[in-house]
Order: sequence, then structure tokens, then C-alpha cells
Amino acid sequence: MDHIQNDIRNRVNIREINRYLGYGAKTPDDSVGVMITEVLEELMCAVKPKNLYQVYDSRVTGNQVMLGASDKTILLESQNLADNLAQCEKVVLMAATLGLEADKLLQKYEIVNMTKAAIAQACGAACIEAYCNILQEQICEAQSEHGRRLYLRPRFSPGYGDLPLQYQRTIFQALECTKRIGLTLTDSLLMYPTKSVTALIGLTANPQSCHIGKCAQCDNKECAFRELS
Repeated sequence: MDHIQNDIRNRVNIREINRYLGYGAKTPDDSVGVMITEVLEELMCAVKPKNLYQVYDSRVTGNQVMLGASDKTILLESQNLADNLAQCEKVVLMAATLGLEADKLLQKYEIVNMTKAAIAQACGAACIEAYCNILQEQICEAQSEHGRRLYLRPRFSPGYGDLPLQYQRTIFQALECTKRIGLTLTDSLLMYPTKSVTALIGLTANPQSCHIGKCAQCDNKECAFRELS
């Protein structure tokens, strides 16, 4: 494994994998635990993580979020997103993927072992989450220069709250995801490779608690995957 693969592996939350598999707060039996370890190690050798992001000036008016200069404005309409980005001076559009080889491994398991296929899906979800958390930390550090600290708001993706999934097309076009990192979008707005994320992240000078890897902006208080501490 290379440096970024090791970083992801070290950041993967096994409890999160267990929750994805339906165990909630319970620990799976030893045989399942062994399979999780085996699948995770094989997946980590397969992933080829790629990412890109762009930072925009932002302005929020009502339920409208405007990114960029007046001649190249990106307009998004969502009250939930507007609330999330209130008082943010900049917004990051980001895309991240674990790559095609990870998808090929998932497809292999679907043919040869359905139990491991389910585990691989859970491991893949935890890995892309860990990768996004690493990327967010890098973005925060890069944008907090010259002694001025900027803080991250929670990551917000198309499909969250009232932000329509159709805005995937907006992000893909703005970032040139297909051309730059090989991330494609189907007519039904599904991403391929499947273990991929696009999102908006607000940057504010107002001190914030750490939102990396948290669920602070989600209204679903009963979610089995909720993690606020």
C-alpha cells in the first residue's frame, strides 16, 4: 500500500463498517470480524484514490447559494444548504473516488461470495468516508494561511435535505470530474466508480466545532449510522 492508502486504512472506522452491516452498536462474531479484516485489506490494496476541488467566493440570499464571480456564477437553490453555508465567505466544491479497481473487486465478490460482497460494500463506504475526511483536513490547512484560520462547515452533498440530486450535474460540470479524475455520472445521476462522493463544504472565519466525520447537519436523529461524538 502507498502513503494515501495507509492513511485511509488508519482512518477507517470499524464500528462504522459494523453499523453498515446492520450490527448497530453490537460487535459481530469472530468469523465475521475475520472476513471484515480480510476484505478491508484486499480493498485497500485495490483502491486508487483520486480527488479534486475548487474554492469559490460565496453569497447566500434566502434559499439561494451563489458561488463564484458574477460572470461565472453557480446558482444552487436549497434552504438546507443555505442554512449550512450561512456566514461562510467561501465554499469548496469537491469530488473524491476510490477508483475503478475498487469497483472491480466489489463486482468479483458479488459473483463468488455474497457475504463478502456485503462486507466489501460496507468497507468501501467506510473507506470513501475516511478519504473525504482526510481531504477535508487538507483543504482546511491549505485555506488557513497567513495566520488566518478558517473553519469547515459540515460536508453537504446533492440529495441531502432539500438539495436536489440534479445538482450532481452542476458539480460535475464545474469540476470537470470525468476529464480530470475519470468520475462519470449516469443518466439516473449515479456515480461511477460507485465509491465516490461529491460535496460542498463551507469555509468560515467563525470558530466551529470539528465537523469532519460528523452528522451535525442531518435531521435524521434515529439513523443507525449517526455519529456526533
